[in-house]
Amino acid sequence: MEGDELVLHNFIGKPSPHERIPIGKGVCGAAVAAEESIIVPDVNADPRYLACSIETKSEIVVPIFAGPQVVGEIDIDSDQPDAFHEGDREMLESCAEILGKLF
Repeated sequence: MEGDELVLHNFIGKPSPHERIPIGKGVCGAAVAAEESIIVPDVNADPRYLACSIETKSEIVVPIFAGPQVVGEIDIDSDQPDAFHEGDREMLESCAEILGKLF
């Protein structure tokens, strides 16, 4: 997070045209605004999705909190539809909790 924007950092994959995303915009910005994880089974059916790759079919976004404040997030895309489920959310939220303690 930088001010009211998410800034792409520490990623693996093809370059993204969305290196800065305002809070509330796209799935990533929506997760920050709502302060909750979001699973998108079909990105083509979600109007919030900001296309980064035509290969992406599903996405999970998990905010990272330092105390009450969102300081970043984990964002994973898949080339498979409906790739993420409740167990993935729980595991990534545990990871986000550990990461949040580093801030």
